[in-house]
Amino acid sequence: MKAHVFHGPGHSAWEEVPDPHVKDPTDAVVRVGAVTVCGTDLHILKGDVPEVRPGTVLGHEAVGEIVEVGGDVRTVRPGDRVLVSCISACGRCRYCRESMYGQCLGGGGWILGHTIDGTQAEYVRVPFADLSVHPLPATVTSEDAVLLADIFPTAYEVGVLNGRVRPGDTVVVVGAGPVGLAAVATARLFAPERIVAVDVDPSRLRAAREFGADAVADARETPGQLVADLTDGLGADVTIEAVGVPETFEMCARMVRPGGHVANVGVHGGPATLHLEDLWIRNVTITTGLVDTRTTPTLLRMAAAGRLPTTRLVTHTFPLDRMEEAYDVFARAADTGALKVVLGGPRREVAVPATG
Repeated sequence: MKAHVFHGPGHSAWEEVPDPHVKDPTDAVVRVGAVTVCGTDLHILKGDVPEVRPGTVLGHEAVGEIVEVGGDVRTVRPGDRVLVSCISACGRCRYCRESMYGQCLGGGGWILGHTIDGTQAEYVRVPFADLSVHPLPATVTSEDAVLLADIFPTAYEVGVLNGRVRPGDTVVVVGAGPVGLAAVATARLFAPERIVAVDVDPSRLRAAREFGADAVADARETPGQLVADLTDGLGADVTIEAVGVPETFEMCARMVRPGGHVANVGVHGGPATLHLEDLWIRNVTITTGLVDTRTTPTLLRMAAAGRLPTTRLVTHTFPLDRMEEAYDVFARAADTGALKVVLGGPRREVAVPATG
């Protein structure tokens, strides 16, 4: 089969690799029908995730059809259309019993495209299939469903739920990329008073308004002053960091009010300064996290009911064998206008919004 293989920082290729097969009785093999590229994949290519060894097939999100299952798999069978979760769960260890699947001690967690071959391929082996794939309702398209493998659960769990968004809150989302936009959309489920989106890209700020932001701010100007003006100087109840660089984390810490929450979602490839000399006295809660995907069934039901704006996130689609082109388009989002690229369906592009 063909797959997208990591060959070290800055190097990858769509090339021939051996077909995957069931190794353990809890495995399933999935024929990939739709897959996407994540910001984490870009971090891997930059060398920010050294655990990924050269020769690994990248990718941790997919929709496809079950073609083979191990003898212990009970919930899916060949022919079933499924969502492949970005997190695999053994279901038996202490963390899985607490629904902290991202911290699985039994061989799961974030393994696809990380410590084992991933989903950016024609076929993928999925360990612990009973807890790591989700049967899909016919009403949810593959293009929509693939965004529920990682993007929406991450935004919802690590951003909105960890940040404890409540009715009447002022929520600031720093970073209006795919995860940030999903955070805006899912924060609205809790009826905050206002949501402010911060980014440097005018087209992404326009997208944030479409996803439900009440106000937007250019990160290069004075977003903190805007938040102060909107809150009578108190600051935001919740700030969600969805970029993964020191400047945006520190911005979130500055904008949060005393007693507020900073929810870090971004993948950081280097250290960020934690200004405890300022924060110790302000009763601020800071959370970090790897998504557990415990909310995926709920999000799937919401998607089936048309309650999530998944379709609007997909700006480009490509055939699966155009993986390298899709990576290029996604990596140059400022030039291409890309939010999410999906591979596996007919090619589609949107016009790049004017930035003037």
